Amino acid sequence: MTAQRTARLTALLALPAAITLGAATPSLAHSGSQAGNEKAGSAYQIDLTELNNSGAHGTAMLSVDGTQLTVKIEAHGLVPGQPHAQHIHGDTTGKDFHCPDASADKNGDGIITTAEGIPSYGNIHISLTTKGDTSMKSGLAVDRMPVADKDGNLSYTRTITVPQATADHVKDLHIVQHGIDPNHNGSYDFGKGKSELDPKLPQEATAPTDCGMVKGAAVGSMPSGGVETGSGSTNGVESPVMLASGGAALLAAGLLYAGRRKLRPTETSEDD
Repeated sequence: MTAQRTARLTALLALPAAITLGAATPSLAHSGSQAGNEKAGSAYQIDLTELNNSGAHGTAMLSVDGTQLTVKIEAHGLVPGQPHAQHIHGDTTGKDFHCPDASADKNGDGIITTAEGIPSYGNIHISLTTKGDTSMKSGLAVDRMPVADKDGNLSYTRTITVPQATADHVKDLHIVQHGIDPNHNGSYDFGKGKSELDPKLPQEATAPTDCGMVKGAAVGSMPSGGVETGSGSTNGVESPVMLASGGAALLAAGLLYAGRRKLRPTETSEDD
């Protein structure tokens, strides 16, 4: 199944990547050869593996063409009919972030929360919304996040204009999806308590469900200096406090929206 997903996504990305590589200018090739940078026109695979015993898994492909980043995700085992916030996390300045392991569950309650996961996987670098803004401010804009179908499958495609630093350091980034259903009742409820982002929201709605790093990226030690907080466009970062104040209302609206009407999986191909 994983091989089929990978083959499908690779085929979709292979042609534009090959054209870009063939037409690359000497200056672009030189830029891509610098230490720590990745050549524009490359494609990278990410295997998404479950967090919080969610059963979620999938494959993502990141394709770079200049400052155009195309993200394609095929995920399975998600909470059916529910919106799933998803982001590209990491850093483009050399800090080492990676997917968390069980040790991230600091309070031992069996759930790695968003706050517990951030020290490992870093703050939001890009919000993978279906349309509109992709900055950290849209981290919980669940009304613009993709929705899993009735079988828990999710397909997502979008091309986003990113800063040059992001295009140069795609291999240092990774993807996290959110939304779990530990009691298997098909919805987000308070079975695992309140979200640390906003006590009015269930933990299930904001906890990470899977995570994946670009293949070949090193899993190393924790970065020194911790997680920074800043602002900007796609290269901004967030904190749990910012999520609570800036995104809680959006998440609540998204959950209400999901409960009032039947939602279909959303797929958007181009940046608005």
